Amino acid sequence: MHAQTLEFWFEFASSYSYLSVMRIEALARDAGVTLEWRPFLLGPVFLSLGWNDSPFNIYPPKGRYMWRDLARLATRYGLPLQVPSRFPRNGLLAARVALAGVEEDWIGEFSRGVMTANFAEDREISDPAVIRSILESLKLDADTILEQAHSPEIKEALRRQTEKAGEIGLFGAPSFITPDGELFWGNDRLEDALAWVVARPA
Repeated sequence: MHAQTLEFWFEFASSYSYLSVMRIEALARDAGVTLEWRPFLLGPVFLSLGWNDSPFNIYPPKGRYMWRDLARLATRYGLPLQVPSRFPRNGLLAARVALAGVEEDWIGEFSRGVMTANFAEDREISDPAVIRSILESLKLDADTILEQAHSPEIKEALRRQTEKAGEIGLFGAPSFITPDGELFWGNDRLEDALAWVVARPA
C-alpha cells in the first residue's frame, strides 16, 4: 500500500456503508488519497462473533436508532433514503461484481448504483436483473462482467477477502485501514481516516 492510500472495506447490505460509498470517492479525490476498494461479506464476520443476523435486527432498539440516525445523516449529506423492505439484503452478487471491477474506473459508479438501488429505491440487489441494469446504465459489457463475477477465481477471491476481514480484526462496515495499519470504523470516521493518511509522513 502506498503512503497516500486508504483501504475501504464495505458491504452492500450495510446501511452505514451506503453513506460512505456515496461520499468517499469525491472526498478521497479532494484529499489526494487513492482508494483501495475492499468489498466483503459481513455475514461470515457476524457469525464468527456469534450473531446469526445483523445486530440491528437482533437488538430492536439499536435498529430503530440506526434507521433514524441514517435518515438524519442522509438529509445532512443530501442523499435519498428509502428504508429497504428487506434488511439486510443479500449482497453476494454485487460484491462479486465489485471485486471483478476493483481495478477498473467504474468501481465507484457501480458501487454507488448498487447502494442507490438498495437504500434509495428499495430494489432487490440480489436479483441479477437489477445488477445487470446497473452495469448497462454505465454502458458496460454486462454479459462479460457477470460471467467474470461467476468465475471460480472471483468466488474464491471474495471468500478469501471476507476471511481476511476477520483475520485483521474487522467487526463491521464501513471500515477504513490506513497504510500504517490504523483502523477507523464507521461512516462518521471516514473524514478522520482520510485526514490520518494525509497527515502521515510519506
